[in-house]
Amino acid sequence: MLWKNRKNGEESPFIPMGPFKLRLPFIHYRFEWPDYVQGLLLCAVDLAAIPLLMELLGMPFEAALAVVMLNGLMYLTHHLLGDPVVPGWITPAVPLIMAYVSQFPEGEERVYALIAFQLTLGIFSIFLGVTGLAGKVVSLVPSAIKAGIIMGAGIGAVTSIFEVGGQFETFPWTISIAIGIAFYLIFSKHFQVFKQRNAFWTLIAKLGIFPIIILAVVIAPLFGEAPWPNIEWGITSPDFATLWNEYTVFGLGMPPLALFISGLPTVLGTYIVLFGDILKKEAILDDAKDIRSDEKIDNNPNRAHLIFGGRNAIMSIIGPDVTMAGPMWAAMQVVVVERYKEGKKVMNSFFGGAGSFRWGTNTGLLLMPIVSLVEPILGIALALTLLIQGYVSVRVGVLEARSQRDLGIAGIVAALLVIKGASWAFAGGIILCFLIYGKNFFVGENDRTFTKDMEEKVG
Repeated sequence: MLWKNRKNGEESPFIPMGPFKLRLPFIHYRFEWPDYVQGLLLCAVDLAAIPLLMELLGMPFEAALAVVMLNGLMYLTHHLLGDPVVPGWITPAVPLIMAYVSQFPEGEERVYALIAFQLTLGIFSIFLGVTGLAGKVVSLVPSAIKAGIIMGAGIGAVTSIFEVGGQFETFPWTISIAIGIAFYLIFSKHFQVFKQRNAFWTLIAKLGIFPIIILAVVIAPLFGEAPWPNIEWGITSPDFATLWNEYTVFGLGMPPLALFISGLPTVLGTYIVLFGDILKKEAILDDAKDIRSDEKIDNNPNRAHLIFGGRNAIMSIIGPDVTMAGPMWAAMQVVVVERYKEGKKVMNSFFGGAGSFRWGTNTGLLLMPIVSLVEPILGIALALTLLIQGYVSVRVGVLEARSQRDLGIAGIVAALLVIKGASWAFAGGIILCFLIYGKNFFVGENDRTFTKDMEEKVG
């Protein structure tokens, strides 16, 4: 139990492995059962990739389940190798990726396009991690552009729920009720005070959005927005044979070189969106540092690039996935961090919370009772995580800005990201920063907009 020996202000124990820091459950971090239990049901969000794969590639349910399970195993690599994150999809980029791949005829050519796209993204990310450029890229981006990318990703996530054909049209009552209660439990100051007076509400708070998923299972059928679940027993049966024979390089061979070249512009656009998650992750962890000074958290962008780049490269070979391997599941990163901020007794180490949650989702994917329970509400689970991500992204994005001019630029960048895409957003941000800040492009300004009230109180 090495985790018990951590001294105040030190990192959690680990085994050095080059750029990685190996941490094993029960040995290097305390297993956090509330996060594990939450993960059991929140595998529903992972399973929401199945309809996307069935729609895009015509993949059978069991073969798509195999992709989700392989992706689940890859999620574990982040916390095990020292990346302080709850990993997930590149969620805001999913519409962009689906639009690109849909340009190709359904069948082998479309599968080849997806394989080439994901492999290119993986190799590009690994290159940035190996060369050390990833960390430099993060530090060189002006605060105004950082703020705009993060805010835009959040607004885009919310837009995808409420646009024509979005999940809200299918589940209006369930989403409204579920997200209202979720926001109250996670973000409300009233509930933070309330839960300290009652052991039952303290337990509910520990379970994050687990109770909301249970609630959605009941509410959706009551409002006629989904059928009652048909509970099945046993272990799930993913079809790896069909997946590997019909949808991977093992059965189809490598894609032609032309597909790697044609996908480059979209790969770069996807990386820009992914980059927003990297910035957001840094901001969310920074938010917890002052409260949890007992644990030093080593957030290394180069290490993160090696891990999620490796995930994309491996998945492109064994199970190409339209959701891609992203650096962070923003909604759950926030849920875990909010619990982490409550103190060492609640969550000994962030790695314990993030790791236990992902062990939980992997367990859930194996159990038919859980998969069959949440199957009718997969769209609701996806909407829930997108809306929480949207709230957090806008909040964190605004705080990345350091002046009123930064906020103005960020607003334009965010709008461009939602309306025209990532490449336009980044280009617009660069032009505006040059026009407004000139030679202070990288420095920007700090006009004390976000600190003057604090300074007045001190004075």
